[in-house]
Amino acid sequence: MILDRFIGIFSHDIAIDLGTANTVVSVRGQGIIINEPSIIAVQNDRHTARGKLLAVGNAAKEMVGKTPGSIYAIRPMKDGVIADFDMTEKMIRYFVEKAHKRKALVRPRIMVCVPYGLTGVERKAVRESAMSAGAREVFLIEEPMAAAIGAGLPVREPQGSLVVDIGGGTTEIGVISLGGLVIAKSLRVAGDKLDVAIVEYVRTNYNLFIGERTGEEIKIQIGAAIALEQPLKMQVRGKDQVSGLLNTIELTSEDVREAIKTQLKEIGNALKSVLESMPPDLAGDIVENGVVLTGGGALIRGLDVYLSDLVKLPVYVAEEPLLCVAKGTSRAIEEIDLLEQLVFE
Repeated sequence: MILDRFIGIFSHDIAIDLGTANTVVSVRGQGIIINEPSIIAVQNDRHTARGKLLAVGNAAKEMVGKTPGSIYAIRPMKDGVIADFDMTEKMIRYFVEKAHKRKALVRPRIMVCVPYGLTGVERKAVRESAMSAGAREVFLIEEPMAAAIGAGLPVREPQGSLVVDIGGGTTEIGVISLGGLVIAKSLRVAGDKLDVAIVEYVRTNYNLFIGERTGEEIKIQIGAAIALEQPLKMQVRGKDQVSGLLNTIELTSEDVREAIKTQLKEIGNALKSVLESMPPDLAGDIVENGVVLTGGGALIRGLDVYLSDLVKLPVYVAEEPLLCVAKGTSRAIEEIDLLEQLVFE
């Protein structure tokens, strides 16, 4: 055990937040060094069943929706789990090699953050992907726990903390006390579903075809969960489904609020469900401490107010919500005592 810890110090251990939308990689002692989209581009080889790797991350995202027939830009992660094992392995290997620049006799230990409630098969797929990408040893940490650590919540104290992490593929809700998850819920309604809802709203109400990438841009630029005093506006370009010609429309934050209200209600109902099943003593802590939002979804304007009105509790947005899960995963690999308490194999 002592030798293993000694080796770990010099093997540049790596923490990976393997998200549906983005992959964030931290190296022990260096912090976050990679934050790129979880997208991989391959060129189909007609002579073999395998595709040739063309690009990963930012470079691959630039190709989405713009590739010829022989090139595919895909997301190997779907709803927080591996949808394509081979592509996920290639993506992890690329990021590990990019992070672990030097050649080492000892392969790195890798900690991967995964959604709560993964099946044994799904956990095995994540672990095998990381092992195939060059890991010496693989640990998994559940997303609500990593988000709580990254948000600076007192996870090892005898008091309840409630975190809601709204990522790309899943929304993770967890109540943490004494270093463990007391209650947790994983909902496959998150950023990607919001993007799709915006695309469908624009198609239905404005007869305009847009891609999911444009839907994401709309969400980021003018997305809101509540009515704003001064509605935001944005010019949106797409293809008119009636004439087939290109067209430009003006969307407002009210349009986006209407488009995503069903998905936000699902997230709110899931939070209410967790609160209803909470032990009374922990409930008192949550009333005092409130709810903390993390993940990219936490950046939707007014979401904290929306959820606060729904559950009648104070709701706060964590500092740097996009990086909370990555920071928590990184802390867990750096702090051995924390790792031993919170990581499961």
